[in-house]
Amino acid sequence: MIGRRTSPSTQETDKPKGFDGFELRLGDVMRGERATLSKSLLDVQRELKIKASYIAAIENADLAAFETPGFISGYVRSYARYLGLEPDWAFARFCAESNFVPAHGLAPGASGPKPVAAQKRAAEYGDPLANPNALFVPRGKAMFSHVEPGAVGSVLVLLALVVAIGYGGWSVLQEVQKVRLSPVDQAPGVVAELDPLDNLSQGNAMTAEADVSLPQTDALDRLYRPEALDVPVLVARDGPIASIDPQTVGALAGLSPAASIAGSLAGVNAGIEAAVAEANTDAEPAVRTVAEGAPAVEVVAVRPSWVRVSAADGSVLFEKILDAGERYAVPAMEQPPVLRAGNSGSVYFAVNGQTYGPAAPGAQVVKNLKLSPEDLTGSYAVADLTQDPDLAKIVAVAQAQIPGAEPAE
Repeated sequence: MIGRRTSPSTQETDKPKGFDGFELRLGDVMRGERATLSKSLLDVQRELKIKASYIAAIENADLAAFETPGFISGYVRSYARYLGLEPDWAFARFCAESNFVPAHGLAPGASGPKPVAAQKRAAEYGDPLANPNALFVPRGKAMFSHVEPGAVGSVLVLLALVVAIGYGGWSVLQEVQKVRLSPVDQAPGVVAELDPLDNLSQGNAMTAEADVSLPQTDALDRLYRPEALDVPVLVARDGPIASIDPQTVGALAGLSPAASIAGSLAGVNAGIEAAVAEANTDAEPAVRTVAEGAPAVEVVAVRPSWVRVSAADGSVLFEKILDAGERYAVPAMEQPPVLRAGNSGSVYFAVNGQTYGPAAPGAQVVKNLKLSPEDLTGSYAVADLTQDPDLAKIVAVAQAQIPGAEPAE
């Protein structure tokens, strides 16, 4: 009899699951979305202003990385919103995976676990004012709080430098104070003491036998005498010069005083005559060393005129407004001076008493005019007194002042 089976003869085997068959954790979803955005943890930290360690803790559902649990909700929601996920769904998944229980801001668990030491201090000192280690209580400074390590090193270097310099100075002083004796090649000879009462012959014999040459007194004196005393020795004369008698010493010795004087005068006269004769024989004809005076040149102003006389090197010799009838004598120089004058129709030149000009017709300005007799006589004609009545008056006055001169026509 064939019975009816209520269960299949073969058990169902586990079939391979597809991509949607696996349950993805929140961290995998967030990492995938962050990879899709091509963002690293540092990029998220820079854009969201949340530490990269907190972002990694959210993806790994690690509550130990957070210092304060009250900020976990905001961090998770901000990161989910940044990745484009639903903030509430992401926070619910984070709480389910990490077993995180959110608390309000005033709850004791919102501020995070307190250190054991802080809890112990709070238990010991219920009153904050009774705690001697409170933060607001002023604390005294330690003895070496103001000492810096760099300053200690500098002091040690300075002490080492002082010790080195002191040791070097002490070594040099010891070296200077040392006395060294250098051995000589020749041993000193022994000289026997001589009795000064012995006769000279006995002493000379002993010296000869000993083969020792004793130094002389004069040599020892010059050897040990200071250098300042080593000066020439002056010996006094036999007598003053005034005591010398010319009758007994010299070329006139043996002559009488009158004869000696006459002979001296005769010798002097003979010497003078010989010198005069030699001068007359060697005399040369007189040579004239001074040339004849150059012709005098004067600048004459018939009417007020400005005049400036300059040397060849450019230095100003004379500059003035000459009044009517006023003259200026040009100095004689190696190179003739140069004239610059205004109102040149009133400026004339007198060369050896002869008047030439004017410098230029009218009220012109003459420049670079050489004031040499040759240039003036060659460039200008003799002035016509009839053309300028003022010039005729000035020339007449000048002729009247010269004695014996004929009046100008």
